Amino acid sequence: MKICYFNDWRLGVIKGDNVVDVTDAVKDIPHLDTRDLIIGLIARWDAYKAKVEKASNEGKGQPLKGVRLRPPVPKPGNIVCMAVNYMEDGTLPEKPQINAFHKAATAVIGDGDAMVLPDAPASIFEGEAELALVIGKPATRVSQADAMKHIFGYTCFIDGSARGLPPPGNVFFQMKSRDTFAPIGPCIVTADEITDPQNLAIELKNNGETMQKFNTNDMAHQIPRCIEWVSSIHTLEPGDILATGTNHRGLHSFMDGDKIELTVEKVGTLHVGVKDELKRRWARTTRLQHKEKGGEGPHTPQLEGKYAK
Repeated sequence: MKICYFNDWRLGVIKGDNVVDVTDAVKDIPHLDTRDLIIGLIARWDAYKAKVEKASNEGKGQPLKGVRLRPPVPKPGNIVCMAVNYMEDGTLPEKPQINAFHKAATAVIGDGDAMVLPDAPASIFEGEAELALVIGKPATRVSQADAMKHIFGYTCFIDGSARGLPPPGNVFFQMKSRDTFAPIGPCIVTADEITDPQNLAIELKNNGETMQKFNTNDMAHQIPRCIEWVSSIHTLEPGDILATGTNHRGLHSFMDGDKIELTVEKVGTLHVGVKDELKRRWARTTRLQHKEKGGEGPHTPQLEGKYAK
């Protein structure tokens, strides 16, 4: 099943090119705001799955192209992002040490929204293409053998970054938790729809040009290990997002006016724009291209605009 939010935060099920409103079938789930309904639904999925299926089969659909999709989990309790979790097309000599970080839940935006680049002295702004897990049941110190049972579904995720910010303070926090720096969507695909999440093609296009293209089979620490490790540190709750990392070789500058398309096989395509009032400019080269040209540092330098050196 493909579950989404649309228009004025109505809960829907996507069926082909249409979306069916199923909000009324789950409205008795305790909630303060319609945006909270998805968390309650995920936590009570076993009890409500049949109701949602019945509503989606009997309801009248409306064309997807005529609605505004919203982030499918607008208010996650936690967003945990795996760091350096790919073997970079097999080029790393050994597995990197497992690591992760938190991203503020208020950074979430959805399909058709825009990442807004802040007035901050970042050396570059990037967005990382990722497969994200949506947690289905509480996970505390779970084993790898049991880890997959805790996944409700999957969604597309872009990890926005403001690289190279100067001290003081926790620079990583400043880099990752900016408003709009966590696009997710366009929907949640329930776990039963994807037989092998460890073999999914991921492609990110910027203005129609493919910039990142890799497969989840290149993960250094696979999904069960990620859940095991994160849940050994803190409990994962229903509706939490666990982003599984990216292949860094295709990372590149995000700039004003960019149109981003992230496609994860069997999950869908997430569309976001980029806005920058300062109109800063960088060369449109990937990290790999920059390295192959003998460039200094991990990425191309800023060419124009405020903070250019």
